[in-house]
Amino acid sequence: MPGQVDLLVAHPAALQERLGLAAEAAWLGRVQSHPVRVRHLRKSVGVPPTFRTEAVVLRSIRYGEADRVLHLYSRERGRIGAIAKGVRRVKSRFGGRLEPLFRVDLIVHEGRGELVTVTSAETVDPHAGLRERRDSLERATQACDAVLRLLDSQEPNPAAYNLLCHELQLLDRRPEAATRSQALAFRLKLLLAAGFAPELGACASCGEREHLGAFSASAGGVVCPGCEAGSFALDEEAHSFLVHALGRQLADFPTASDRALGQADRAIAETLEHHAHVRLRRVAA
Repeated sequence: MPGQVDLLVAHPAALQERLGLAAEAAWLGRVQSHPVRVRHLRKSVGVPPTFRTEAVVLRSIRYGEADRVLHLYSRERGRIGAIAKGVRRVKSRFGGRLEPLFRVDLIVHEGRGELVTVTSAETVDPHAGLRERRDSLERATQACDAVLRLLDSQEPNPAAYNLLCHELQLLDRRPEAATRSQALAFRLKLLLAAGFAPELGACASCGEREHLGAFSASAGGVVCPGCEAGSFALDEEAHSFLVHALGRQLADFPTASDRALGQADRAIAETLEHHAHVRLRRVAA
């Protein structure tokens, strides 16, 4: 219902709660910024050196003669850096299961270094369909890059993980989903999962709910004429796109004109840069 969309957008914290997002304690964030402390903490609380997790392969880099370093985003551990030894050999036990965009069930061993070692990998979803279509592959790669750049901590974020899985599945199953509007809808929802969703239901500066025709990343969202210093014009169509992209299911993404999508892209990009200090390539048409 329209009223439900407005409520969710006006109160992003409520939507975060419904998505299963929970704020971690401040001390844990400080501890996890230091790998040595993380290892000591794990030992003190009895975290086993070998664990199992489901993950999406975001990026794969050649290392040495036969190995690969993997950037993973996992359900239980958030971002993980891993090494897959011997994966490039013809008779590797991993086969092709550790290529980018694969969703896999892993068993990994945690040693003294910062990289965990993959000891077992089983395919959950290879997303084979999207690899056969250039547009789908490009959008999927952009989605993984956004997750890699924005979510760099080792804290679990179930909402972000589920969002990424749904995005890859959507692009794999529906070729028509590989559009600019859908890619922008994903980025906006990823901002929400990361805790940076812009205010869209009222002026981010004063709370005014009428005449919201501009956007200010520094203010945190849409703004009214009295608070528009440092903002850029946001058409009603672009504002509506952002509202519906945030309030609807990922598969039910809205569409808009190129002009409106350009403004929405700018709003998302400037929010990322100002609040998350992340600069992503703009989403091409």
